[in-house]
Amino acid sequence: MLVVCLEAEYKRNIPIMKKINNQKKIEITQKTVIVLEIIVLAIVYLWFWRNMIFSWELFDPFLGRGKYILLAVYGLIAAVLIGLCDGFKLGQLKLTDIMFSQWIALIITDVITYLQLCLMANVMIDAVPVLLMMVADIVVSSVIIAIYSRIYNRIAVPSSVLMVYGNKGSVVLKTKLDDISDRYRVQELVSIDVGLDEICARADKYDAVVICDVDARQRNDLLKYLYLNEIRTFLTPKISDVIIGGGDRIHLFDSPLVEIKSTGISVEEELIKRFFDIVLSLIAVVILSPLLLVVSLAIKLEDHGPVFYRQRRITKDMREFDILKFRSMIVDAEKNGAQAAVDGDSRITRVGHFIRATRIDELPQLFNIIRGDMSLVGPRPERVENVQEYSAAIPEFVFRYKVKGGLTGYAQIFGKYNTTAYDKLRLDLMYIENYTLLLDIKIILMTIRILFKKESTEGFDKVLSAEEILGDLSDGK
Repeated sequence: MLVVCLEAEYKRNIPIMKKINNQKKIEITQKTVIVLEIIVLAIVYLWFWRNMIFSWELFDPFLGRGKYILLAVYGLIAAVLIGLCDGFKLGQLKLTDIMFSQWIALIITDVITYLQLCLMANVMIDAVPVLLMMVADIVVSSVIIAIYSRIYNRIAVPSSVLMVYGNKGSVVLKTKLDDISDRYRVQELVSIDVGLDEICARADKYDAVVICDVDARQRNDLLKYLYLNEIRTFLTPKISDVIIGGGDRIHLFDSPLVEIKSTGISVEEELIKRFFDIVLSLIAVVILSPLLLVVSLAIKLEDHGPVFYRQRRITKDMREFDILKFRSMIVDAEKNGAQAAVDGDSRITRVGHFIRATRIDELPQLFNIIRGDMSLVGPRPERVENVQEYSAAIPEFVFRYKVKGGLTGYAQIFGKYNTTAYDKLRLDLMYIENYTLLLDIKIILMTIRILFKKESTEGFDKVLSAEEILGDLSDGK
């Protein structure tokens, strides 16, 4: 089969060059918009510098060429932070996600700018001009994003997708792709069991192919055919793929090697990570102390029950600890045993609905971080009984405990409350195998964005079964 596939000529009926040119047009437009946006934001800064900040006599020495240096620094900080927040992923993320990402980055940029100016002046200066600049930045950003969105919708055509699955349960991925139907439309589901010849014949009719949980040998043969025929391909990685992807490429001789360290985060990285955990957690506790006090009073006044809720969780090296949360459910909510929350759960209190939706219920875990039970970023600590259940079904689940559990992490940024254990494991391993301090900073910044995303708190009752998906497709839905 593989020989036949590799010897096949480029026989696709799809006008490849037209699609490639269209994709290049989109990429060029994206890069142009990004550059123009940074330039416009820098001009806004320069305008405020000349008309507002110049009024501060403290900055007379910067009336000359010095202002252009500050202008370049401002543009660089804005570009880096927007990039870290994924605010430049135009045409990839949802419009609201891009807007929130850019707003967060610009607010942080303007705060840094204000502190920079205070240090230069050696005094706390009037913040009003910087606040006005912050509003102007947000308006400019929103307008540019809206304009690009209209351009993108005019030139971009959703890709028709063939989904090839091995495990029947993996077709649940279709529901996630349906959420971005403006970019990808799954038009056919086919089992790998129909044979590679049939799948290759069908693949020629589509713009892209998604491969889900297919046997490694069959997946490799199919992937080589798709690569040869320039068919865009997406696949769900296996655990071994994630581990290999985090390895270091070394060249000792003419045969390439990949080194798998198998140790998680190094000792040096752990020390640096711990330092930032303590510093940032202490700062957060001080800044958020009024909010923590208000929430505590609201919980106490609603039903006079305890403010905090403690639960046994698992962290690094399978060590158990008591995680601390604001109580969001009625007292004795789990008197009949552990039960996952669903939408409309009657056990959730009025205050609980708000603090769960905004993730405020997780803030007491800052004290867990200071104690050393957790880290700011890492795999989310699971309940003891859940770890036992997941490990029995997925032996590799223990891999995620090479590092401390985190207040936020990959699975919290890219997953949902109802994300499956296997998908959480893959996301968490991607974090562990690709860890850098910069990645931690990026995840912390992106965590702010997900506070505004309702779908990330969906209950388990929102998940469709594989049978429902296959049934809907056969009915023509």
